[in-house]
Amino acid sequence: MIQLLFTLLAAEAALVLVLLFRTPARRLALLAVDRSKRGRGPVMVKTVAATMFVVLGSSGYSIAKIRRRVGDLGQLTPTDQVLASRHLLEASLMGYSLFLGLIIDRLHHYIRELRTMKKNMEAVTKQSSVLEEAKHGSVEEIQQYQKEISSLNEQVQELKRLSEKKTEELKTAEANTLALQKQSEGLLTEYERLIAENEQFRNQLQSMDLRLSRSDSKKNT
Repeated sequence: MIQLLFTLLAAEAALVLVLLFRTPARRLALLAVDRSKRGRGPVMVKTVAATMFVVLGSSGYSIAKIRRRVGDLGQLTPTDQVLASRHLLEASLMGYSLFLGLIIDRLHHYIRELRTMKKNMEAVTKQSSVLEEAKHGSVEEIQQYQKEISSLNEQVQELKRLSEKKTEELKTAEANTLALQKQSEGLLTEYERLIAENEQFRNQLQSMDLRLSRSDSKKNT
């Protein structure tokens, strides 16, 4: 039992040393611990740990029982001393073994967490570099768009000036049209007045011709 506990303790101590230092054997140790945590591994580990706790409790109880004999007898017999030493050694080896098992479990967990964090940091770094490249590209595109917008603004201002010029020309043409319209209306009124006077002169001439023709006919008679 003691030799088995010594072997287990030595193996656990070696595994802790391998996990503490970054060596090629560390990867193999991590793979071994990973496999031990898969399938029925956790159940077996918990069973062994529970058994060791029970044996540890039994050894502690045996040590306490032997020490109670000291009060009764005043001193321990050589057999009790050997048994107490053996139980104490077994309890110590099992306690150290359980403690090293807990350290191995935590080391494995933290190493995995550290690797995951490194992978996440690499992914974040790559993403940030991609974003920086996209940012530089977007800045160039924004500058290009700004140039196009400024060019379009200049074209819009030029079109506004042309529109204002055409509007002034249109207003001038409308004013000229109104003036011509008024002038044509005046000419039309004058034309109608001349036609009326011409008709009046014609009537007067016709009446004068009638008078002259009547006076000539009276003279002839």
